[in-house]
Amino acid sequence: MLCLALRRFGQKLVRRHMLKEYAADMGPDRRLTTLDLVALGVSCTVGVGIYILPGEVARDKAGPSIVICLLVAGLSSVLSGLCYAEFGVQVSYSGSSYLYSYVTLGELWAFITGWNLIIFFVAHTATVARAWTLAFDNLLGNQISQTLHESISPNVSQVLGEILGFIVVGLVLLLMELLILRSSWIFLVSKVVILVKLLTLSFVIIAGFIKGDLHNWKLTEEDYVKAGLNDTSSLGPLGYGGFVPFGFKGILRGAATCFYSFIGFTIIVTRVEEARNPQYSVPMGIVISLFICFLMYFGVSSALTLMVPYYQLQPGSTLPEAFLHVGWAHACYVVTFGFLCSLSISIFGFMFPIRNLIYMMTQDGLLFPVLARIQTGTDTPIVATVMLSIIAAIMAFFFRLTDLVDLMSVGALLAYSLLATCVLIIRYQPQRRTGGNEAEVQEENGPAAEKLTLQGLLFPGGSTPTPLSGQVVYVCSSLLVLLLTLLCLVLAQWPVLLSGDPVWISVVVVLLVLIIGITGVIWRQPQNSSPLYFKVPALPLLPLLTIFVNVCLMMQMTADTWALFGVWMLIGFAIYFSYGIQHSLVN
Repeated sequence: MLCLALRRFGQKLVRRHMLKEYAADMGPDRRLTTLDLVALGVSCTVGVGIYILPGEVARDKAGPSIVICLLVAGLSSVLSGLCYAEFGVQVSYSGSSYLYSYVTLGELWAFITGWNLIIFFVAHTATVARAWTLAFDNLLGNQISQTLHESISPNVSQVLGEILGFIVVGLVLLLMELLILRSSWIFLVSKVVILVKLLTLSFVIIAGFIKGDLHNWKLTEEDYVKAGLNDTSSLGPLGYGGFVPFGFKGILRGAATCFYSFIGFTIIVTRVEEARNPQYSVPMGIVISLFICFLMYFGVSSALTLMVPYYQLQPGSTLPEAFLHVGWAHACYVVTFGFLCSLSISIFGFMFPIRNLIYMMTQDGLLFPVLARIQTGTDTPIVATVMLSIIAAIMAFFFRLTDLVDLMSVGALLAYSLLATCVLIIRYQPQRRTGGNEAEVQEENGPAAEKLTLQGLLFPGGSTPTPLSGQVVYVCSSLLVLLLTLLCLVLAQWPVLLSGDPVWISVVVVLLVLIIGITGVIWRQPQNSSPLYFKVPALPLLPLLTIFVNVCLMMQMTADTWALFGVWMLIGFAIYFSYGIQHSLVN
């Protein structure tokens, strides 16, 4: 009885959706071109991060080597983008990695993915509100913060005075979202803002190379002494000068934070059904938008660290303030204006996918149906919008900007790792049926008709995937994810490995042998030969490399970030196991 109950419980966790169950409810007009998708991806990717992140990362994580951090984060994003592109052409329904996980890995992993994406979108809204306030206050010469402190501080704490400012901005952004998002000319506005943004950032890059000093990439202890920083024998948080003042660890830590810079490309996948030619537009939109964004981030970070020594960057400082350092006060206002335009359109782009995601999860029965209640006339899930706005306001009040960015990076890295696992699994599965639940189909036509042998494992008899070979890949992929996670945990102790400790080196060797062996088993299995306009190359190596890089970056996050992420996940598991598992649509 106990074994049967556990078996049924396990089947509930991995039950899957069939794609046709989504098709009936989704069918918007196909009006978006490749240019529209590129503009949408760039508008959501080159947003708050490019004005806030370079200063935060360069100041106490990487110094001038932030350009290397961006390169590492950009390569990781490209790997994840390729996985997204394959699913975008294979699953031509508006969705995200939540949908892809549901039709591939199963319900529990889909819920984890969706729940992570929710906290990502909420934290992004909080970050935009906080950055918008900083930029607008800087544009007015910090008059808002000074007035609030002078008028409110005698009766209320200074912190509460700042909170009231965030409340005002949050309400303004919420109203703008409700009024503008459904307008038919939103993509025209997006293109105009993209043009303003790119012109502004091009000005920053050119001005930075004109006013910059290459010596700021070769700082020594003498420069710290001249700047009035004493006790240079133990610089501590200042690093140790040069191009890489915080060492290799600083590059990894900075790359983990910089990963947030490239997250916005996923917005393209949420508009698959609106693309005129999704099989071509989605992969091209993802690749082109990531390339443009990398060039922008790379140029802006280089210009910033050339204009201002990294140790003189202040916490919470924005990109426009760098022009005050070089004496270009008028340029500061021009860049701030472009910053405000960028943030205003950025929050619009991210509000659509979170509403779509919550609606999908409530329709699937994984979240409470009240969250899908639609406001008449606007088709807006008003309850979900209000609740998430409140959560975003609380996060904006009580968490630092870097904490919010790290939280978004953790959620996105985990979601992207699950998506890479989906690509690895689905390519080796037999052709999907058009009806019935996936778990039931596999159970009826499962591996009972076949017998697993060592020879069949290494030398499959046919060139077409079978239920048995598909299940072998499913199990092997799960083992590989576990082994790669353990390998990343061990490699995080790289100073001990470099010391030559035989125990740690033996552990690494054993893990590598197991990973290579299991990868070889997957490689020997037959792939699904269904024609696709785009496929991830070098299977199974590229998805495994994506998982490895993403997990390595996750290991660089601080304990505070993991604690905050853990609390959010505990709330999610409580909702799923008390409500979602019983009310699931496929139950």
